Amino acid sequence: MITQIKTSSEELKIWKLGFRFFGSNVYLIQLKEKNILVDVSSYENREELITGLEKLNLKPSDIDILLLTHNHWDHVQNIDLFLNSNPSIEIYGSKEDFNDERYSKIKNIKQIESRFPELKIIKTSGHTPGSVCFYLEKEKILFSGDTIFYNGIGRTDFPESSPEEMEKSLEDLRQIPYKKLCPGHSI
Repeated sequence: MITQIKTSSEELKIWKLGFRFFGSNVYLIQLKEKNILVDVSSYENREELITGLEKLNLKPSDIDILLLTHNHWDHVQNIDLFLNSNPSIEIYGSKEDFNDERYSKIKNIKQIESRFPELKIIKTSGHTPGSVCFYLEKEKILFSGDTIFYNGIGRTDFPESSPEEMEKSLEDLRQIPYKKLCPGHSI
């Protein structure tokens, strides 16, 4: 299912792509003539993701940038779809989560703020050591990955999770005056 998220600017368009099978939501942000995806969901959603992009008149090769909230399979399994379709695609994630050979194409997420100053990176360790949220300050839209959902927070019972770090991250997010939440899962 595709849902457009209202913005106050004609220069910024955002869509949420939700899926029938388990996997993360994917958000398409069109900003500064770039097509940016926040997370890419799971293999089970690949065909539905492609179909959703087609309904928005896009192909995987039209995506310029991938922003990854964290390294769990349900958020990253379709990286290869976009990398194979567009070898010059830029992929960003936190070095704490994406630090081994499998992720050699992923650049440090901190680099994205210099290109898109309207997009703030918020480190939200807890669910994973390198979890991040993305905040469009002017629009007051928070892309929260698996840190917070509509009715809860991300799990902290994984071996790499930290309940203490999650609590610190949640306290940091309480200081963010977001009006629209775009979580990794619609729960």
